[in-house]
Amino acid sequence: MSALHTPPDYDVEKSGIPGVSNSYEKDAIHYVPGQATVIPPGQQNELKKHLKGRHMQMIAIGGAIGAGLFVGSGSALSKGGPASLVICFAIIGGMILLMMQALAELAVMYPVNGAFYQYIVRFVDPSWGFAMGWDYAIQWLTILPFEITAAGLTIGFWGEYNIGIWIAVFLVILSGIQFFGVKGYGETEFFLSAIKIAACAGFIIFGIIVNCGGVPTDDRGYIGVKYWQSPEHAFRNGFKGFCSVFVTASFAFGGTELTGLAAAESDDPVRQIPKASRQVFWRISFFYVVNLFILGLIVPSSSEFLLNSSGANTKASPFVVAIQMAGVKGLPSVFNAVITISVISVANSATYASTRTLQAMASQGMAPRIFAYVDKKGRPIPTIILQLCFGLLAFINEASETGSVIFGWLLALSGLINFFVYGSICLAHIRFRSAWKHRGHSVDDLPFKAAFGVYGSYVGVVMNIMCLAAQFYTALWPDAEVFFSNYLALPMVVLFYTIWKVYTWIYQPEHRPMWIATERIDIYTGMREGQFIEGPDGRLMKPIPEDGGIVKPTGPLAIVKKVLGAFF
Repeated sequence: MSALHTPPDYDVEKSGIPGVSNSYEKDAIHYVPGQATVIPPGQQNELKKHLKGRHMQMIAIGGAIGAGLFVGSGSALSKGGPASLVICFAIIGGMILLMMQALAELAVMYPVNGAFYQYIVRFVDPSWGFAMGWDYAIQWLTILPFEITAAGLTIGFWGEYNIGIWIAVFLVILSGIQFFGVKGYGETEFFLSAIKIAACAGFIIFGIIVNCGGVPTDDRGYIGVKYWQSPEHAFRNGFKGFCSVFVTASFAFGGTELTGLAAAESDDPVRQIPKASRQVFWRISFFYVVNLFILGLIVPSSSEFLLNSSGANTKASPFVVAIQMAGVKGLPSVFNAVITISVISVANSATYASTRTLQAMASQGMAPRIFAYVDKKGRPIPTIILQLCFGLLAFINEASETGSVIFGWLLALSGLINFFVYGSICLAHIRFRSAWKHRGHSVDDLPFKAAFGVYGSYVGVVMNIMCLAAQFYTALWPDAEVFFSNYLALPMVVLFYTIWKVYTWIYQPEHRPMWIATERIDIYTGMREGQFIEGPDGRLMKPIPEDGGIVKPTGPLAIVKKVLGAFF
């Protein structure tokens, strides 16, 4: 951060923002919610900016497509029916789109390590940010052994093998990827996401052919909307069945926010993050909604195969079932290989998400100091080691009697955290806009503006609350164990929030309020290079745009172009 990033009349000490120095020289300011800077300037290696545009594009489009879509959608189809499946995924997709626009605006302005965790700490409340950061990190720490196990189980499609062998193999592969740092993550995601995208596109074409009766081995002929009508049902199990699909959809979309998390390691966040955020529209509409709509046309929701579609049971994957019902030989194995690749991809993303979040928290005094270390090649070695150690928990599945029970409760820790995180990102965007206006800046000063503005973030907060309520409704029955396994994330959030609130109540009285007052929000630390230039009078002013300040056209056509620009 250069001397031009903070207004000359901005007194940090009077603002009450802890841990921020009055020195505005580059790399001298560290926004630290703890008592002091954990790592002094100049004594910490930085993460490397090795993620290029093509990496960001693929991470945005296909980075998190995995077992949630290819397998979990089967249980959602069975519980809610084809109409609930499409509608709920579209609703969650819309919520994700609003969240990603808000996150992109913040990430372009503040391409800092830890991304949304930092934004929640700075713009909402340090205690709430502490809770979100730890719950988010724990989510990915526990998802890694699940995904490794899932990848091992997919091999069972071709024959029975000891799951421990494949767990070890995939752990070694992931360890090798980490050796190459963020570039290894980016290249792996680029390659694996390309395969997943090709598979999704191929299934859409295949499904249309099947539905029209174009497969000779399928004796059903023309299907049309047969499975949406009696004796089948477009909606199954009433309102509860509809609500149950929300959780599956949230899990399937999990990881979309990694685009914002990768901002600190992008070589050109100002251009790449907006482009990547626009790809979310295509990912939602094409790779999820269209795929699932086609799926609901060619696979009956009453199929008994779907009852076991959970985890990585690829034999019950609705995509594999669709191919088998069409009688096409060989293709089920091909799609099972795609599912295996997808699961490995999500495991790779889990390693990236947890390690970067923990490293950012440690550098801000909210996690053990050892996790703040980054080596000269930009690799957060201690957090990588911790994540891979969590990967060893996958071997719990070797205990046939107790392994699945222990593993199930570990996964319950991450059950609802996505809704909390996504809602908090939208809330952070709302608070940022409020502080931005309070400091005398206009929306035109922003390098990237969320397509739906601050109102989109308000809608995003409300939608996340509604999804939490829907999950609460479905979790109340049939017994207490089911409720706590589905809602365990809530007491975890409360626990972490209370821990940091009590700590700061004693040692940092300025953090006692429930949220940071607008006038005390720091909007200048970590701001992107070149956001402002110093004018003749010593005050900050917006730099002249690359087009030389040419006035852009206004009117209905300009509004249409602006809206379309959010998607293309």
